Amino acid sequence: KRRIGVFPMSRIVIALGGNALGNTPEEQQQMIAHAAPSLVGLIKEGHQIIVSHGNGPQVGMIGLAFDTAEKLNDKVAHLELPECAAMSQGYIGYHLQKGIAQELHKEGLSLHTATVITQSLVDKNDPAFQRPTKPIGSFYTQEEAQALIKQNPGMTFAEDAGRGWRRMVASPIPTDIVEKEAILSLVDNGFIVIACGGGGIPVVETSPGCYQGVPAVIDKDFANARLAQLVGADYLFILTAVDRVAINGGKPNQEFLESMTVEQAKQLCKEGHFAPGSMLPKVEAAIQFAQAAPGNRAVIASLE
Repeated sequence: KRRIGVFPMSRIVIALGGNALGNTPEEQQQMIAHAAPSLVGLIKEGHQIIVSHGNGPQVGMIGLAFDTAEKLNDKVAHLELPECAAMSQGYIGYHLQKGIAQELHKEGLSLHTATVITQSLVDKNDPAFQRPTKPIGSFYTQEEAQALIKQNPGMTFAEDAGRGWRRMVASPIPTDIVEKEAILSLVDNGFIVIACGGGGIPVVETSPGCYQGVPAVIDKDFANARLAQLVGADYLFILTAVDRVAINGGKPNQEFLESMTVEQAKQLCKEGHFAPGSMLPKVEAAIQFAQAAPGNRAVIASLE
């Protein structure tokens, strides 16, 4: 049932950025401990939260570790991108569960958390598969990249900002979330759910109910907007490194915005105020969620 909610007593999807989780497991746990009071503070006010997170640095770390180990030891299996994404969802979810549970206990709240390893369904005919643009994994010399292309004709490599050659993968738009019923059931039964990490593991449907992982990177902001729609959220919080969205960024007439309508946001996107790969997908995801149902609100801000 659709609930038209306003503060208080709202259902909120909160998306934590991957870079906000640090570069090592130790850093990640420290940063989660810093974020947990804000998350649990919303629960204390009576709100229901679903937590999502980025995983770019973490997937890169996992992929690099296996790439390096594979070169040094032939007993180490090659790990494809969907499996790297699944591993990152697992260990980030584990840290979030621990951090949130500790804060809940401190506040005397008897609630449970659960991480759902989440698959995001994509269309195998999405045009993004014809033009891979997302760099992932290790850096290679041009010779090494060419050798890998010979071994794996389906792979694409390109030079990345003069730092070396990297594998490029597609970034298709998510059309559905495979585990949506499980997520909704947990939320409706009072669980604090952690889901859609890194935008979800990209999969295509090979036959009814059967899914196959594909080497791609889902834009986490669009996946979170989709998640928020599917769980009937009232608010989508996209947490980032800045307090507010700005126009005319870096110029003398830079202006921070306290609010904008969907129509205003669309116009500002058209005028090129937001950087692709940075603020633009966040604003576009906010638009997608805000216009999906009456009463929906999206917030782009820092945790603080």
